[in-house]
Amino acid sequence: MNRALAALPPALVACGAVVAIDQGSKALATSLVARGDREEVLPFLAFENTRNRGVAFGLAGDVSALLIGAMLVGLLALLVFLAARASNGTALWLAAGLLVGGALGNLADRVRDGAVTDFIDLPLWPTFNLADVAIVAGVFLLVLAIDERASPD
Repeated sequence: MNRALAALPPALVACGAVVAIDQGSKALATSLVARGDREEVLPFLAFENTRNRGVAFGLAGDVSALLIGAMLVGLLALLVFLAARASNGTALWLAAGLLVGGALGNLADRVRDGAVTDFIDLPLWPTFNLADVAIVAGVFLLVLAIDERASPD
């Protein structure tokens, strides 16, 4: 078994964990905070039950079925690209697992509700959710892993 295939199970676990934690946290947040309401938890943190019909941070207005399809094609292209590189290590696959898990968590919201549920509200930042955190962490780790592989020994 090559390294890419050996690294696939941890990536699948990460992906599944992100989807489960994201969907569970959204269900909990929406059960505790009524839609449109805001509950301050700490001076710098509030939970606010909002819906995001746009792309990242509500940009681009409503998301169409065509854009959802394009997102799925992009995720599939990323996975095909990583799978085609036999020397990929666990870091690349873990990054992909976080990114894909976050995207699937938000996609589940779009399919079910027509919008993404956001609930974490920090000062000077748009409201977001744990899937968004996983996507950002996945992209960050992907860049680090690619940069590490590109740097000379």
